[in-house]
Amino acid sequence: MKISIINGPNLNLVGKREPEIYGTQSLENYLQLLATAYPDVQFTFFQSNVEGEIVDEIHRVGFDSDGIIINAGAYTHYSLAIADALSAVAAPAIEVHISNVHAREEVRRHSELAPVCVGVIAGFGLDSYRLAVEALDAIQKNG
Repeated sequence: MKISIINGPNLNLVGKREPEIYGTQSLENYLQLLATAYPDVQFTFFQSNVEGEIVDEIHRVGFDSDGIIINAGAYTHYSLAIADALSAVAAPAIEVHISNVHAREEVRRHSELAPVCVGVIAGFGLDSYRLAVEALDAIQKNG
């Protein structure tokens, strides 16, 4: 199985930025551990602070991957371009968030991406990514 994990703005600062919300472990370190825990999964990892680069990456991987895990950061709440890119590709996508966005500011409670994703996982810290891997595995097995 091939899974592409795409991360948006400021997620390169996880482990340093607001540790009370995002924890102290770096996203890069966590994703390496995730890849080790799932040796049968071929992962690609991408992070950008630039919306157009995220769209380009979705286009690049969206027809070859078995699934996309996307944490678009702040772009989640207003990017029609990223939502349209996810709609345009064949790979099913799961939206993830490290924090429980529904327990935060009102603006974070709306997602432009959720309607074009097969599911949303939020609030389980970095483990939200593992839960998304498990969900994509179940989708692949169950059709």
